Amino acid sequence: MNTFLVIAPGTFTTVQDIGRAGYRHIGVPPSGVLDPFACRVANLLVGNPEDCAVLEMTLNGTSLAVLEEVDVALTGADMAAVLNHRPMDAWCSVRLMPGDLLTIGQAHSACRGYLAVTGGVDVPVIMGSRSTNTMAAMGGFRGRALKKGDFIQVSRCRLLGRPRKLPSELIPDYRDTAVLHAIPGPQDDYFTEGLQRLFTRPFAVSTRADRMGCRLDGPRIPHRKAMPESIISEPIVPGGIQIPADGHPIILLNEQTAGGYAKIATVISSDLPKVAQATAGDTIRFKQTDLQTAFHIRLKAVQHLAHIRKLVARK
Repeated sequence: MNTFLVIAPGTFTTVQDIGRAGYRHIGVPPSGVLDPFACRVANLLVGNPEDCAVLEMTLNGTSLAVLEEVDVALTGADMAAVLNHRPMDAWCSVRLMPGDLLTIGQAHSACRGYLAVTGGVDVPVIMGSRSTNTMAAMGGFRGRALKKGDFIQVSRCRLLGRPRKLPSELIPDYRDTAVLHAIPGPQDDYFTEGLQRLFTRPFAVSTRADRMGCRLDGPRIPHRKAMPESIISEPIVPGGIQIPADGHPIILLNEQTAGGYAKIATVISSDLPKVAQATAGDTIRFKQTDLQTAFHIRLKAVQHLAHIRKLVARK
């Protein structure tokens, strides 16, 4: 049964889950949500498994006519949601009824918002995931972003017995300045002055940022003399910081599997949601770290989510 009718799709709204793992070797990128924390919490708030498919909205949200009774939760960027012309709270579950109109507006902080619904968005599973890869026209809702007039279905699931809410002190603070921990390499030997510049100078998020990568404006990162400006294409992972010929860094995200530019450093996975939520003009700084510190930061993130999981389940 159809649950929502798309009245206005927003700037770029796609169906995403935790991602499509295990196919990089044949050129299929993981896709999936760019802010896994916001996605997981949204699903927890409506009683779903954390890997259920959600709507990922970029910069501007969607407007949905509600066709059946469901619970929803909005997380991520502050998108000033309105339910039947009244403000709707984020980071909590909200019961929607047939005939309701949910309008999710422009992001006032950060970049991407996530809407979870009881049961999860129901689209075909392709290569183990419901995520959308728009470049390949694969997965999600017919391989594309939502359009006006689309009907969205959800999987059958029991509604919540009582509302759920994330305590305000646990809601992420999406600030204008993001500090990203990064480990030098794998081609840090291609740079000398450039490596020092990367870790000491601020950069600004460019308007040329999407799900493939986040381009940065600011000081140019020069290659060492006699070093080529490109390399033989090789496998890449989200977080790699490519330095193209123009010297402006690109932080790779979820829609690529190979690249031919030297990668001066790699942003740790725990900090990638900060990149996903950065908007044009936001300041980014890189902090050099090592693998042991990266594991420690990752462990703290896992423990933080485990705490939220227990807290939300009690409600």
